[in-house]
Amino acid sequence: MVRASDLKLGTIEGAFAALARLLDPWAVGVFLIGLFIVAPLAAILWVAMGDGGDIWPHLAETVLPRYVANTLMLMLGVAAGTLTLGVGSAWLVSRYKFPGSALFAWALLLPAAVPGYIIAYTYTDFLEYAGPVQGLLRDIFAWRSARDYWFPEIRSLGGAIAVLSFVLYPYVYLTTRTAFQNTPSSLFEVCRLHGRSPFFRAALPLARPGIVAGLSLVMMETISDFGTVEFFAVETLTLGIFNTWLGLNNLPGAAKLSGVLFLFVMVLLLMELYARRRQRFHETSSKHKFEVVMKVDGWRGWLMTGICAVPLILGFILPVGVLTNFVMKGLGSFDYAAIGLAAWHSLQVAAIAVAVIVSIGLFFNLVIAYRGGTFLKGLVYLGICGYAMPGAILAVGTVIVFAGLEQGLGISLLASGTTALIFAYAVRFMAVGYGTVNAGMQRVPNRLMEAGMVLGRSFRANIHRIVLPLLRGSLIAAALLVAVDVLKELPMTLLLRPFNFETLATYVYQFASDELLEESSLAALMIVLVGIGPLIFLSTAAGKVGAITHRGSPDQNSGVDEEGA
Repeated sequence: MVRASDLKLGTIEGAFAALARLLDPWAVGVFLIGLFIVAPLAAILWVAMGDGGDIWPHLAETVLPRYVANTLMLMLGVAAGTLTLGVGSAWLVSRYKFPGSALFAWALLLPAAVPGYIIAYTYTDFLEYAGPVQGLLRDIFAWRSARDYWFPEIRSLGGAIAVLSFVLYPYVYLTTRTAFQNTPSSLFEVCRLHGRSPFFRAALPLARPGIVAGLSLVMMETISDFGTVEFFAVETLTLGIFNTWLGLNNLPGAAKLSGVLFLFVMVLLLMELYARRRQRFHETSSKHKFEVVMKVDGWRGWLMTGICAVPLILGFILPVGVLTNFVMKGLGSFDYAAIGLAAWHSLQVAAIAVAVIVSIGLFFNLVIAYRGGTFLKGLVYLGICGYAMPGAILAVGTVIVFAGLEQGLGISLLASGTTALIFAYAVRFMAVGYGTVNAGMQRVPNRLMEAGMVLGRSFRANIHRIVLPLLRGSLIAAALLVAVDVLKELPMTLLLRPFNFETLATYVYQFASDELLEESSLAALMIVLVGIGPLIFLSTAAGKVGAITHRGSPDQNSGVDEEGA
């Protein structure tokens, strides 16, 4: 029989235990850091709901409809382009063996190393009236001026759609290829027996969550793009934020436009959550778990080679070739001192950002895994949503937060050093650091920590001697991915950098926006080359996952989790 005194004692002990968990220094640290990371998003929403003066009615009546329409058309166009390139190439590479298929399996990721604004600059120089393409056409057909022929205008909404599609399709390609590789062969056999298309009836439905997840990333990158739309004069919401803030010097108006763009992002996040809802498809056969790659020879094989070569040539080989040609021509005319200083600044902010982001990501993972609760986990997940926010939005939020801190502390934080820039990087790319470390944490058995506690070691000692050595590879991967993202980031760097502080991205932007791509070609090529290594690492890791899956024992029943795809 349970006595009332026992119940009262248990209640008191439970309350003290809950209070101890809340006051745990590790949990308090996660809470404070998480609040600080979420602060820019909260600040934007707070200012956006406030009084913006007369600017908001003016924006709503004049430019807002055009901003929204252009943003929607850009998103739809890029979605169609990336789906066509990404899904089609992923199906060919994962399903067939044709000349060059092994090379395309990893090479099709290379366009992701080229920032969109760099491809925009190179294609403009390549396709404009004075460029080699139109010059060759005039020589062949004896045309004397632009009035004698029609040529599509690259600086247009259609040009922006094409450029961003060539750069962003690897997001869809990678997730879709992984899903296709994990599709059970029995489903293809059933489709063939019933005269149905294996692609439309089996592979595509099972790959849908992976496709939508990759497409959501594409859409987030599309609406956050600044360099491409600014250079092509496409008035999107992101460009409108810049124009309202810097051109009209109206931060509340920029915050309200950021609120509109925030709604776009929320819709995309809901789309991804809907696609990743828990659905499972189970393979019950023990025979031939995964589809055997079919060898294709003759003209059909070379046709597949040509199809896969198109996005690689247009998204990587051609722009890198143009940049390399400029570099070779201008080896003696570059301002190596300025480029070296910009490279040093890029490495400096990238190193600091990597140290901050990876450290916080590691700290979050450790506390959530071993000391945290549901509340802290929700706060951390809210904090890493910054990756879904365009850089322009986070720059606005960072300025609002730091302006408030300046008023409260009496210290100039925005005008001195790169503190605000590093903070914005941390908010923007925390998901990259946290997610990469979290993937490694999933492979650390809990029993190792329990064994260490039984041996009398403290929590900190167990982390140092057990967990960190097992996470070394994940920490290196997180550092590489964060560094590449920081080096490529343009809008936040433009808005938050100190005066006379150039990075490689801003150096390229300053010259290319003035039609001087040749002078910035070396810096642009450096950005591209830095991004190739992590992409090859990512492709190799994805290939190993697929290979391990294909080597699974055929005698064991298997389950295919659509969410995991």
